[in-house]
Amino acid sequence: MSKERYTIPDALRGFSLVSMIIYHAIWDLIYIFGISVPWYTSQGAYVWQQSICWTFIILSGFCWHFGRHKLKRGLIVMGCSAVISIVTLLIMPENAVRFGVLSLISAGTLLLIPLDKLLSKVNPTAGLFVSFLCFFLTRNVYYGYIGFESLDLIKLPTFLYRNSFTAWLGFPGADFNSTDYFPILPWIFLYIFGYFLYRLMKEKNMLPYLSVVSIPPLELIGRHSLIIYMLHQPVIYIILQIVFMFV
Repeated sequence: MSKERYTIPDALRGFSLVSMIIYHAIWDLIYIFGISVPWYTSQGAYVWQQSICWTFIILSGFCWHFGRHKLKRGLIVMGCSAVISIVTLLIMPENAVRFGVLSLISAGTLLLIPLDKLLSKVNPTAGLFVSFLCFFLTRNVYYGYIGFESLDLIKLPTFLYRNSFTAWLGFPGADFNSTDYFPILPWIFLYIFGYFLYRLMKEKNMLPYLSVVSIPPLELIGRHSLIIYMLHQPVIYIILQIVFMFV
């Protein structure tokens, strides 16, 4: 595979990261600094938040194919996820992050290493369809149902929802809480959707089109997304603290 970087995935990741930073800045304004932003709990804000999550996770699955050091990459992201969990538990336990998006991405990266040989034999079009169908059906598992959003089809047995391990899988216990929760189910299927999206585009010889547009500032952000993700919340908090000192 060519070592060329595709500009559009980098730009999309950069755009998604900027959008996420704005979303988290508003969260800080509301839940840390006590500013009222009623729209933040609206359906429109929810769609915005979901668009960020979906884009980030699908891109992560898409980019799984890039580079040779997938085990190292997965372990680094896992370590970053652990750092975020530990720091938030120590500093603001009431708003701690457990099994956040980095936990999901690290799990996806590592799980696809042994699964790649099996999944590579699946027709990518079928893989896209099945992975999204599985995401659709498991979207509400951590609410106790098979179903998607407001559509609850089958109630799941309560014995599935027990402890931290089941919470990681997508079955949180009654006392589980996290401000950023992305368990294996349903989100691994969106990650796998991205995996198959790359394979389909490669099969159709569409990958060269991923460099027809270049937006250097967003590409730069996208190429350094992990370090920016790790630092963005402390930086936002410090900036807002300084701003409110003079307001």
